[in-house]
Amino acid sequence: MEPGRDGTSARIPGPRGEGDGLADIVAAGGLHNYQLKLHADYGPVVRFRLPGAEAAVSVADPVLLEATAKIDKRPEKLFEFLAPLQESDNLQTIPAEEHTPWRRVLLSVLAARPSHEAHFGQFVTLAIELADRWAESASDGPIALQQQLSQLSLRMICDYALGSGLDSPEQAGRIVSAFEDVLTEQLARLYQVDLPGTDQERGVRAQRALTYLRGIVDGVLAAHQDGGSPTVGSDLIAALAAAGQLPARIRDTVLMTLLAAHHTTGVAISWTLYLLAQHPDAADRVVEELARVVGDRPAPDYADLKHLTYLNMVLKESMRLYPPGPYGAREATEDLRVGEYTISAGTTIFYPIWAVHLNPEYWPSPEVFRPERFAAQESATRPRLAYIPFGVGPRSCEGAAVAMIEAELVLAVLLKRFRFELAPDHPVIPIERFVLWAADDIHMNLTLREPIPS
Repeated sequence: MEPGRDGTSARIPGPRGEGDGLADIVAAGGLHNYQLKLHADYGPVVRFRLPGAEAAVSVADPVLLEATAKIDKRPEKLFEFLAPLQESDNLQTIPAEEHTPWRRVLLSVLAARPSHEAHFGQFVTLAIELADRWAESASDGPIALQQQLSQLSLRMICDYALGSGLDSPEQAGRIVSAFEDVLTEQLARLYQVDLPGTDQERGVRAQRALTYLRGIVDGVLAAHQDGGSPTVGSDLIAALAAAGQLPARIRDTVLMTLLAAHHTTGVAISWTLYLLAQHPDAADRVVEELARVVGDRPAPDYADLKHLTYLNMVLKESMRLYPPGPYGAREATEDLRVGEYTISAGTTIFYPIWAVHLNPEYWPSPEVFRPERFAAQESATRPRLAYIPFGVGPRSCEGAAVAMIEAELVLAVLLKRFRFELAPDHPVIPIERFVLWAADDIHMNLTLREPIPS
């Protein structure tokens, strides 16, 4: 029981039972679904059992979340699965006094307009290359969106983080597979999931993948230290080196940036196309806006993005319905008052982003796709934490700004060229796989659009 302000006690509601809650999570189809079920059953504040957390509380009300918004600590146990990617301490859980200056360096690059503009031209080139490949193969059958868009966003963030693009989509695919080998093994250990092969076989495969990933970044870092040309324009590495970060920290930072960016941006774009395929009127409205703003050009300029207001609303609504990261977590560093409850220091606080985004008190008919929710007038009526696709507070995503730029650009290029139609008889089932993935990808049939007069 937790003491209330008036001396009374209020117990945080939640399911009873023994064990670590893993069976309930698996039965629900993943933690993202379990969070939705918990809040539907018990209300906006729920206590629950979770592997790796002695005590966990989930908060799905944006007003109540304000009490947690300044926390700068992540629960170490829950992020152990990322430790193999990092030798300079787990960057997801480094203490606040170390995290704050490191985050400041990342934001100086990832959130800075000069850096965005410097890389935008290469982003355009990569997006058009993808559209050209799709145009050539459109008659060959459905496109697997998430696989190919993740590879595209990885190539973009490699240009941003490493100072050069990858040699080919095939190399990007190899890096995506390497990340998946490492993460699949670590998540399986964390959640005690049975996988094909022996522990030794999987361990060897994961170690080889990690060695490959580190080798790529080490090569770029070595060239940077030698004053070579391969990293010209590598803002992130240059900024980290100028800030005095050690080589191991720089490498770990680049790997974490590649991991986070290629998963989240690629799936955000794919879920947006998935929704637009089901709402062709909205897709046509985006195309009409593109015709007005971009005209006959194959892609927008950087300055055009601020004028693509409806496209921006569509993307935001898509990330509300399918947030790339469906939840986040913090650890309370002191007792917190959240509504009528007290959350004790040391408790894992969950941000159930999907449940927040579907909270009917702030999102009427929350399951309905309606981009107009993000018109300025409607947005002004909602609490600031009602929409949190990139997280909350000092541990929120440093790459949010560049992710939005990449996503809007790619959507603009693709929607100008193609109509998207869902492949029949191919179910699309959201699953939790580090991000909100589709169980067997999203398959689309493409047809070329007739140009709309500008």
